[in-house]
Amino acid sequence: MTAPRNTKAPRKSTVPRILIVGGGFAGMECAHKLEKELEPGEAVLKLISPTDHQLYLPLLPHVASGVLTPQSVAVPLRRMVRRASIIPGGAVGVDPQAKAVVVRKINGETIVERYDHLVLTPGSVTRQFDIPGIDEYAVGMKTLAEAAWIRDHVIAQLDLAAASSDPAEREARLQFVVVGGGYAGTETAAYLQRLTTAAVKRYQGLDPRQIKWHLVDVAPKLMPELGERLGDKAMEILQKRGLHISLGVSVAKVTADTVTLTDGRELPCHTLIWTAGVAPSPLIATLGAETNRGRLVVTPELTVPGLDGVFALGDAAAVPDIVKGDDAICPPTAQHAMRQGWAAARNVLAAVRGTPLTPYRHKDLGLVVDLGGIQAVSKPMGVQLTGLPAQIVARGYHLAALRTGPARFRTAANWGLNAVAGDDFVRTGFQRNRPATLKDFEMTDAYLSPEEIHAAVTSGLKDRSMSPQKPDLPASEAR
Repeated sequence: MTAPRNTKAPRKSTVPRILIVGGGFAGMECAHKLEKELEPGEAVLKLISPTDHQLYLPLLPHVASGVLTPQSVAVPLRRMVRRASIIPGGAVGVDPQAKAVVVRKINGETIVERYDHLVLTPGSVTRQFDIPGIDEYAVGMKTLAEAAWIRDHVIAQLDLAAASSDPAEREARLQFVVVGGGYAGTETAAYLQRLTTAAVKRYQGLDPRQIKWHLVDVAPKLMPELGERLGDKAMEILQKRGLHISLGVSVAKVTADTVTLTDGRELPCHTLIWTAGVAPSPLIATLGAETNRGRLVVTPELTVPGLDGVFALGDAAAVPDIVKGDDAICPPTAQHAMRQGWAAARNVLAAVRGTPLTPYRHKDLGLVVDLGGIQAVSKPMGVQLTGLPAQIVARGYHLAALRTGPARFRTAANWGLNAVAGDDFVRTGFQRNRPATLKDFEMTDAYLSPEEIHAAVTSGLKDRSMSPQKPDLPASEAR
């Protein structure tokens, strides 16, 4: 006699389903490690990622300045992940009770993926504040598309300034503002200032002294994590190059051609690069679980309390730093994300096999800040370095952290070629017709409400389209 069908929940597969959300440092490392450790047929492994590569974020300023090509910092997932199925799309909602994830594929189709074990590594987005004009005129440094757009835009400002006879227009086009005195903002300002300094020599009629780069941060110190000595040294290097650094200051409002600071200054400006911190992916808010400053609260074993089978790590999780103790949380850095990926893989494997889970423990390896040329400040294992030794450590660390030989070779070759031959200041035009806002680049409005998630999951959708949604790629590219 045929058993009655359970209509309340999907029948559990005899083979556990492991679903990894995100193909960044944490997600790819987790998938790579699981592939090595899982026995054939022991589990079904799937990876959800809107891109087909792991983006090496620390080198995006190099891409924006033209020192590296985009391919150098984009490690193909399929070089690292061979057995897992890769679903080309982004998770836009999670229903922990139904053990289901709603996924919007890159062609706009929406499907539901079910799991027994879920690993959440959706990463982070650029942190925004309720400042007039930020959502309309600021652009971040979190994606390859943003880096490519910024390069084209900065060179376009030089082109337009050189072609203009209006002094006011020239002033506005040759003034650039970077907000955020952390690693991303400092390196972005350092590299792009070097780009414009080199480029302006090829523009007749442009006075290099007209080009002004402003680095603005509300904090009283530049990169306080480095310590006072190295932070002051980085500030000294940048100021000698001509950067205007304003600390204890933020942005009050932005228009199409002005940036007003909280100290009352109004800067004529067509370029605002916003790197004032990161916020966890909006996906986290769809779970309805406890958070710590927006990051999902997890145990030292990387499990989410109260959610069966759910692990979370990387930028979107508040992972306890048991090495430092007290209430310390691991910072959202690449070295922690990679190692959390390895730890999560071990614990997912333990959960599949019914063995005890182990806590994540890692001692910070230090910090590196590449300021371009032979200038850098680094703090490997607590040792403070500046100048060429710091630059050797910084670039050596980046090469070691890149996950494939071809990526390391391309990066090293690009660095060598740029050092010998310099740069050609070319606008590619790839992002020319694309809206240039944080929302458009980082898809922060793509996520579903709890009601929409429930409707998608309970309708039993699987591999068939819902109502048309905005795709992650242009229609011609997604077909």
